[in-house]
Amino acid sequence: MSALALSVLLSFVSAVAYAGGAIVQERVAVSSPGEQYAPLRRPAWWAAVALNGLGGLLHVVALAYGPLSIVQPLGALTIVFALPMAALFVGRKAGATAWRGAIMATVGLAGLLSLVGASSAQSLDTTQRVTAALTTAGAVTALMIAARAVHRHPAVRSILLAVASGVAFGMSSVFTKTVAVDWTDGVSAGDLPSLAVIGVLATAGLLLSQASYRGAGLAAPLATLTVVNPVVAAAVGITMFGETFRYGTTGTALALSCGVVAAGGLILLTTERLAREQQEAAVAAAERPAEPVGDPAERLLAELEVPEDVRMTAPVPVPAPAAAAAVEAEPAYPLVSYAPFYGGPYVPVPAADRHRMRVKS
Repeated sequence: MSALALSVLLSFVSAVAYAGGAIVQERVAVSSPGEQYAPLRRPAWWAAVALNGLGGLLHVVALAYGPLSIVQPLGALTIVFALPMAALFVGRKAGATAWRGAIMATVGLAGLLSLVGASSAQSLDTTQRVTAALTTAGAVTALMIAARAVHRHPAVRSILLAVASGVAFGMSSVFTKTVAVDWTDGVSAGDLPSLAVIGVLATAGLLLSQASYRGAGLAAPLATLTVVNPVVAAAVGITMFGETFRYGTTGTALALSCGVVAAGGLILLTTERLAREQQEAAVAAAERPAEPVGDPAERLLAELEVPEDVRMTAPVPVPAPAAAAAVEAEPAYPLVSYAPFYGGPYVPVPAADRHRMRVKS
């Protein structure tokens, strides 16, 4: 097997591993909604971490055997593999809109990465590294704050967290390339801060990607992460490493067109998820029983009913002028109601007047 064929094969296996890790992460997020970032007690989450690590390792080995212009676009196949794998293994089927968005995002990203030309190996000086690290930290923090502000809209929140994860992973790749260039001249203690930044960014990207799957499905956050990661790395490569697009002005125009196609695919995935959320909310509202309108106290009194078998008659005193006429008549016994009071019935009884007048002779 030639080196190029081995590189392509490793790239395919890497994309499958990344897709499997994303599926497991999404299932963990669904089954543990209260744990947003790091469900450390879940063995399935550690399995997802292992799959992502395997995908990263295979990607690095593929880069060692093949050119960047081929390996990087093949990494965009992650989302294409993830959708049928999710339907096959966990029964999560994607709609036609999700498929169109995923294919648009993959084709646009592959075209964009294939047009980025290679350059001589360069590194970043100390000032550039500090600037890149601080800028990345500020961007990720701002995206996290924005995601927290829109927590009522899971789809938008998921996209923001996925963008933050892609930025963290992309800048981690930038620092990895910088350290790799430095190590060609020998390992030095000056690379320790860069190694620490790589560890922090990689961990942040993993935790943010886990949080992005909660309540947003698989396709939209995975496609966003898959596109943002290499785009950020390519943008830094163009601005800081002197990389350019191939074929001059024509290549630049084609790259911009591919970027528009990829962005359209992400927008299509996001709108598909928002439409699904609105449909689910409408179904839940239709199934919810309607609440009665009116004063709660009046509704409570209207529901109270006194049974007929608890009615009884109570004597009422007859006035003095009518006493003679009422001797032979039946006394009036109106119906009154009583209710349990301390374990027994309560019957209103007329009380005698306490204030009596005494006549002194």
